[in-house]
Amino acid sequence: MKVILKQDVKGQGKKGEIVNVNDGYARNYLIPKGLAVEATADAVNSAMLKKQAAEYHRKMERKEALAAKQRLDDLTVNLKVKCGKSGKIFGSVTSTQVSEKLAEMGYTVDKKKIMLKEPIKNAGIYTVDVKLYPEITAKLKVIVESEKI
Repeated sequence: MKVILKQDVKGQGKKGEIVNVNDGYARNYLIPKGLAVEATADAVNSAMLKKQAAEYHRKMERKEALAAKQRLDDLTVNLKVKCGKSGKIFGSVTSTQVSEKLAEMGYTVDKKKIMLKEPIKNAGIYTVDVKLYPEITAKLKVIVESEKI
């Protein structure tokens, strides 16, 4: 019997795949548990439409990520923080502060996407990675300056 999986099933396949399984396994386990539906013509057509829509959305997200990468690669973020005389920051600069500064500048970037190897603890110029999409990473220039008191 052919079924369309509604969830990942170990040993059978991933969500959205059409797989051939034993009749008893489908009728007694997969369908009653809501893990699969019978692969009728309507169900197959609707699964194909969902797959095409998901692929279209993935392509659009990738396209938007590439555009955002070009904008962020040329961008410089200036952060003014309180520092000691040696240039050591009181506390540290985190991805949250970089994200907030980007928001002030008109760019919406989630703090979880800003990849700091370690918190910035000294004044200076740093290059920070911003992971926009799998395999698409922008390099953002962050300048940390001492705040004049």
